[in-house]
Amino acid sequence: MKEAAEIPYLKIRIRELEERVEQLRLSRRVLMSLIEKVEKDKVKYLYRLEKENRKLHQDNYRYAVSLLCKNRQIVELKSKLGDSPS
Repeated sequence: MKEAAEIPYLKIRIRELEERVEQLRLSRRVLMSLIEKVEKDKVKYLYRLEKENRKLHQDNYRYAVSLLCKNRQIVELKSKLGDSPS
């Protein structure tokens, strides 16, 4: 008789556990979706940083070339000033 009394309890318990499993599945889907979004955002951010880094390197290179040209001009002017008769 004890087993007959446990059957309704066990059915309720099974239903509760099935609901819990469904909640966990939903939670897992939500978490996986969030992880995917974070990964996509990270890739976009990394791409943007790499692009900015390339641009800064190019700007730095151009600036260095410009400084070298100006330095040559200064040296040439100094040498002309030194060579000119006073």
